[in-house]
Amino acid sequence: MRTGLYPGTFDPITLGHTDIIQRAMGLVDKLVIGVAINRDKNPLFSLEERVEMVKAECESIVAKTGGQIVVHPFDNLLIYCARDVGATVIVRGLRAVADFEYEFQMVGMNRAIDASIETVFMMADARRQAIASKLVKEIARLDGDVSKFVPPAVRDALVARYSQKS
Repeated sequence: MRTGLYPGTFDPITLGHTDIIQRAMGLVDKLVIGVAINRDKNPLFSLEERVEMVKAECESIVAKTGGQIVVHPFDNLLIYCARDVGATVIVRGLRAVADFEYEFQMVGMNRAIDASIETVFMMADARRQAIASKLVKEIARLDGDVSKFVPPAVRDALVARYSQKS
């Protein structure tokens, strides 16, 4: 069984993320979505909320692909998380050249720690390349329409969260 790990903060999960998840399912038998506990990013949604959002969005992907998706929170090094879940490949989405520079460095460090785990880069779909969780949150915070960027349930969660903060 080929197991892949697609890590991220998913604060919140976007249509760009779901595109990569769906396409990654064609590469592996089991895909673990690693939801990172990244205290440096000061997430809008709690870990539990992000895990639930990811699980909810993955249900329809599993129904379409017939594959297996597991949502797994983690707070250790990515390469250690990959070992913990039995992943032989880490899936990373790329939007632009700036993403590649950071990812290139991370791959080098990960390979120095464990060369048996490969990293596969997937280019974001052209219609999704501009989507970034940070920008989605900014648009939602300023009462903009984010329905082109996130699934409906996530849009509703964003609207609810920012209406609470008003």
